[in-house]
Amino acid sequence: MAGPARDSGDAADAVARTLAVVGDAWTLLILRDAFYGVRRFEDFRRNLGIARNILSHRLKRLVEQGLFEKRQYSDRPLRYEYRFTDRGRDLFGVLVALQAWGDRWARDEPGRMTLTHLGCGRHAHAVPACSECGEPLDPHNVRVDPVPVVPEVRRRR
Repeated sequence: MAGPARDSGDAADAVARTLAVVGDAWTLLILRDAFYGVRRFEDFRRNLGIARNILSHRLKRLVEQGLFEKRQYSDRPLRYEYRFTDRGRDLFGVLVALQAWGDRWARDEPGRMTLTHLGCGRHAHAVPACSECGEPLDPHNVRVDPVPVVPEVRRRR
């Protein structure tokens, strides 16, 4: 199967690996709704207008990839809800960044959602910042350095 993850030429590329896990539109929309509090199959289906087979496949994959865990909430009928794992919760910043970009560049009307930071009560938006000094990051003030590859023999020592 050809695609961005294979075509990047570098299996170690983090963006390509991430896209291999969450790179289709339905998966991102499921994640978005989960961050908004949706947990149950029928609620995802109703909110997204997604076919049952597609939703079932995507949810199964999100569980297999360790982004969601499946928790039973009913015996009769047997029903499950989907909850974020720590791994899945770490995608919040990615979705917030996509929302901010979409609000700025890909909209015909004002955005329907805003983020309010509960700590200060003010509207918030995604700002990539240096984890060390807090300065905003942009393509002009960062350098991408390759991580040295450590041979397998040295790693085991």
